[in-house]
Amino acid sequence: MTSKWRIEPLREVVSYIAKGIPPAYVEEESETTVRVLNQKCNRDFVINYGESRLHDLSQRNVPQEKYLRDEDILINSTGKGTAGRVAQLNKVIYPTIIDGHMIVLRPNEKLIPQYLGYALKAHQGEILQMDEGSTGQTELNRERLLSELIVSYPVSLDEQRAIANTLSALDERIDINGKINHHLEQMAQAIFKSWFVDLDPFNGDQPPEWRKGTLGDYVVIRRGGSPRPIHDFLSDSGLRWLKISDVTALLTPFVLQIKEHIKESGLRKTVFLKSGSLVLSNSATPGIPKILGVDTCIHDGWLYFPTSHFSTEFLYLFFKHIRQDLVALGNGSVFTNLKTDILKSFPVVTPDEATLKRFDETVRPIFKEMENRTRESAHIADLRDSLLPRLMSGELCVADVDAK
Repeated sequence: MTSKWRIEPLREVVSYIAKGIPPAYVEEESETTVRVLNQKCNRDFVINYGESRLHDLSQRNVPQEKYLRDEDILINSTGKGTAGRVAQLNKVIYPTIIDGHMIVLRPNEKLIPQYLGYALKAHQGEILQMDEGSTGQTELNRERLLSELIVSYPVSLDEQRAIANTLSALDERIDINGKINHHLEQMAQAIFKSWFVDLDPFNGDQPPEWRKGTLGDYVVIRRGGSPRPIHDFLSDSGLRWLKISDVTALLTPFVLQIKEHIKESGLRKTVFLKSGSLVLSNSATPGIPKILGVDTCIHDGWLYFPTSHFSTEFLYLFFKHIRQDLVALGNGSVFTNLKTDILKSFPVVTPDEATLKRFDETVRPIFKEMENRTRESAHIADLRDSLLPRLMSGELCVADVDAK
């Protein structure tokens, strides 16, 4: 260790910890609304405003200390498998609060906020184990969090800042890649709409050689499979097992990180797909297309396409374009289900081969750049996660990292 370090329970370094409030949700933004963050906004240690909602202050006032500040640390307080998930709000974009399913922490004078955020991230696994309750709904035990979680930190605030800056530089590179990928995907979607919805390259008129039909005329649609009971086949290693929760917060077309695995003995009851395959969620959160960046097995909550007249890129953008229509056509008493027959009968206009070829040549470089940036971000995230516990314990000093 390069300087004096201390080891203390979390309660000794925290000045403020509180749950959010049950919001009075409204749909329209006005002078009396503020943003509300919820569990869905917590994505891989980063807060994303895309899933935020609006609270009407005229229906319920919010105490000043409940408003979020730059570098506040947020933790999901409820949810099976999600209670205890940590994130840090780098910058408050709008007047913002959290709902009753999250808690906010602020450090006392011993720690800078960014250091505490990374310290909690280093203990993410422990925090996730502090949830209690029924199998259907669990809640983070705040008393256990404050008393049992032990934080190591250098006394020097400058050294804390140096450690936090080293880690945040990696996170900033991931964030930049994410923003570029977002813009690239928007570009690809705009090209798809221009060509096949607005018909801009064809003076607004559909070429006569284009053919009308249904998706099932041009694409073979199959459903994944699940060995049952599934808990008998889950394992710490083996074949990857793609879940819909792996992709709901994914801000890229490409899936690289899959949390769960199944035993090889379950292979005959599921579907194994190679990297590069396109999949589409058909239950729980239906209509999400993703391109596999790794080999994986898929359960019956996924559809896949063993043969297609269209390219993977075209089909991905087509599904993105029609997703709301697909969700509206889905059915189910609890979850919306997207049956294969719905997809097979969905109307489609098929362009001529030359047009499809030109389109693919236009968008493929965009998808390749998104894939490259996704893989780079995954590599940086692995580097960050390997450095995180060593830097936060004092085992590794910032100078050692800089030297590399």
